[in-house]
Amino acid sequence: MPTPRALPEPAPAEAADDAPAAAQTPAPSAWLAELAALFADRRAAFNTLDQRTGDGDLGTNLAGGMAAAVRRARAAEPTLADDLTAVAGAFLDDVGGSSGPLFGLLFQQLAGALTVPGEATEAARLAAGLRAGLAAVSRVGGAQPGDRTLLDALHPAAFDGDAPRGHLDEAAVAAALAGAAATRDLVARRGRASYLGERVLGTPDPGAVALAGVLLALLERHDGEPKPALRADLEELTR
Repeated sequence: MPTPRALPEPAPAEAADDAPAAAQTPAPSAWLAELAALFADRRAAFNTLDQRTGDGDLGTNLAGGMAAAVRRARAAEPTLADDLTAVAGAFLDDVGGSSGPLFGLLFQQLAGALTVPGEATEAARLAAGLRAGLAAVSRVGGAQPGDRTLLDALHPAAFDGDAPRGHLDEAAVAAALAGAAATRDLVARRGRASYLGERVLGTPDPGAVALAGVLLALLERHDGEPKPALRADLEELTR
């Protein structure tokens, strides 16, 4: 399997541009462009993982969705909310299967949480967005934690046991990765994998792994630094 691209890191701040704002061309942020490149590089790895338990096209859907998000970028100086709005629209409108609508709903809730008026920090807003996304995905998809879906990574990122997490931080992402890893021991109750019974045991759910990867990328963008230990955990899940 090719060596995957490292998770995207925030671009360093650039000197102020003397050109008029009207002359700036709308473009994706460096973070969104790198996130799209990450999933393009991991297309084969996610497809291989998905072939063991599903249709084998998750990597293609994820890469296509991120590429579509890059094409949708419209803001001259995009914020994280702008980026997540572009990703949400791409997954909701341009990606088929179950992954498109479910990931799209999550990104939509994350983007919405970042634009709610108030004094909450970005990390707290992202945590609120995860909780809203969890509710939306569960409502639309009908799944619950333990069904071997992306919710098995999303729920522990949003809640520490029964308590809502106050921030998207390293503990939340570590919990998401642990939740994704734990799906190795779950028999699926939703989707195509549910027809395979115990044959899925030993392989993590691809959607849960992908979800944990997205949360790691969000954390690194927020903190402005790579998280080597968390990256290593993610790499282990995609082997």
